[in-house]
Amino acid sequence: MDMNASTEAFTPSADLAKTSVADAVVGQTHKPLFIRKPTTEDGWGIYELVKSCPPLDVNSAYAYLLLATQFRDSCAVATDEDGEIVGFVSGYTKHSAADTFFLWQVAVGDKARGTGLARRLVEAILGRPEMASVRHLETTITPDNTASWGLFKRLADRWQAPLNSREYFSTDQLGGEHDPENLVRIGPFDPRRL
Repeated sequence: MDMNASTEAFTPSADLAKTSVADAVVGQTHKPLFIRKPTTEDGWGIYELVKSCPPLDVNSAYAYLLLATQFRDSCAVATDEDGEIVGFVSGYTKHSAADTFFLWQVAVGDKARGTGLARRLVEAILGRPEMASVRHLETTITPDNTASWGLFKRLADRWQAPLNSREYFSTDQLGGEHDPENLVRIGPFDPRRL
């Protein structure tokens, strides 16, 4: 799992489905953040956000455009009151295990770090009606990614669910140019705890 360019100001519309508002401390002021499904217009902003969050693996702008459209029901963006994308989570429900959501990437920009936004983005996705059958959350994490390990441990504690990990991809399988990835799994969890 991988843990700012401006976009048009966010205006709720019927197409955006359920929109939730969360408060975040940004600097010393309290500013609202809006969590919603991404749209076509968010693709470039998501790409720029991920680029600004090293050491995240940056995919192509096209990949983020596909996530914002073809996978929008299993992704979420957070914008500030000016419409800037400050957070993003992508994932999908596994075809081979419909009760498992695989979280692919988490990005939280500088303006929203330390606010619990990553957790709120994950829970916003899992709280959607189309995710009602999900009881497990999976991701891959490199051994040294303390931010991602911290997020998953906090989620497991919050949901009172077991967390298990095992090596999934070795450095050799990743061409020797990437740290190994552990498969991390939380669950089963009770969706009412989200």
